[in-house]
Amino acid sequence: MSTAPETKKSGGIRDLKYMFGGGMSSLRQFGILGALIVIIALFQVLTGGKTLLPGNLINIVSQYSYILVLAIGMVMVIIAGHIDLSVGSVAAFTGIAVALAMQNWNLPWWAAIVFGLVVGAAIGAWQGFWVAVIGVPAFIVTLAGMLIFRGGNQFFGNASTVPVPSEFVYIGAGYLPEFGPDTGYNNATLLLGLLIVAVVIFREVQVRRKQKRMGSDSAPMWVTILKLAIIIVVILYAATLFAGGRVGTSFPVSGIILGVLVILYSFVTRTTIVGRHVYAVGGNRIAARLSGVKDRRVDFFVMMNMSMLAALAGMIYVARAQASGPQDGNGWELDAIAAVFIGGAAVSGGIGTVTGSIIGGLVMAVLNNGLQLLSVGSDRVQIIKGVVLLVAVGIDVWNKTQGRPSIIGMLMKSRKSDDAEPPRPQDPRTPTPSDGTAGTVQPQDTRP
Repeated sequence: MSTAPETKKSGGIRDLKYMFGGGMSSLRQFGILGALIVIIALFQVLTGGKTLLPGNLINIVSQYSYILVLAIGMVMVIIAGHIDLSVGSVAAFTGIAVALAMQNWNLPWWAAIVFGLVVGAAIGAWQGFWVAVIGVPAFIVTLAGMLIFRGGNQFFGNASTVPVPSEFVYIGAGYLPEFGPDTGYNNATLLLGLLIVAVVIFREVQVRRKQKRMGSDSAPMWVTILKLAIIIVVILYAATLFAGGRVGTSFPVSGIILGVLVILYSFVTRTTIVGRHVYAVGGNRIAARLSGVKDRRVDFFVMMNMSMLAALAGMIYVARAQASGPQDGNGWELDAIAAVFIGGAAVSGGIGTVTGSIIGGLVMAVLNNGLQLLSVGSDRVQIIKGVVLLVAVGIDVWNKTQGRPSIIGMLMKSRKSDDAEPPRPQDPRTPTPSDGTAGTVQPQDTRP
């Protein structure tokens, strides 16, 4: 006897799980975002309101944008089940190569950027060859790369600093220009905030229309309105803070570059075949290979992509510092890896998001900045950052062993239906076959 499906009740507190997508991965990011908000509020109180001053926020974005760029590439490497220890050295090597090219070859700034990306691609192809073709573990390859390119930086630069021209400095130390009437704010930054608000609203409308057209589950309207209201208030408040800095400053150009990369790589990892293959290989390499995924191509791609982003991060740092030096890139790989794991990526691979990694990087950036404002010594800053990383990954591993993806997911877990058997949990790391259908276990033929 068939029964009509039970109408899903809505309007309760449980519907809040749809605010950030409704999935367990989204709920984990929601928890990390909540931790970021708590850290910001805590330092805002402890520092007497200095944390949210316009100048300090501009400084955070300008100082840590290159680490966040590294985190974008590192999350894809970790999702694929690898690790890259060479990103700091690759960034430093590219920085010295670009600085010398502009000094000795008189390359214009735009040609120098292209040259730097080509250098990063060549390094990534070299390391990708050893990982994907020869089969050497990425940990060993990139450990060797860390030594090779660190030595290369000091060899070609003669362990000295090499200045870069003022035109090149703009990508690391430049700000959005000022134009229009005198409003007391940077008009370009205000317009950027309004543009982001318009894009957020448009995207939410498009998502709801698509969900309605496909007949899929969607968030109640009151949840959507609440979500948009919170996001819009945060965006406009942040825009006024960045636009209200001292004259000559506004939202950093490096932050614009970072924002474009976040949008691009979020699209790649979430909606493209390449992104799905990265998740498939990291989740279950053998199953992915049997499903037709070219795992060696995936390995080559993530290593090459990481080195190109490391090259870009190195150029941003050199532009901000206005010179390339022998100590550039020291410890960057550790900050990038910490950002990814704090952002919810799994140590075993197959799980992680670009957005989560950016939030994790911001947690480390705000934590580091707040401790500096409190005049905490660098030794204690390192200890605190290490404890935060250990606790974040420890909680993630413990929750997985308990069968709970996150504390937030546990609190907002839907009640099981009384008259239906609950569905068995599916391993998110199991790749979907290329035809889009879910894999099923076929019964064995027991005939003689």
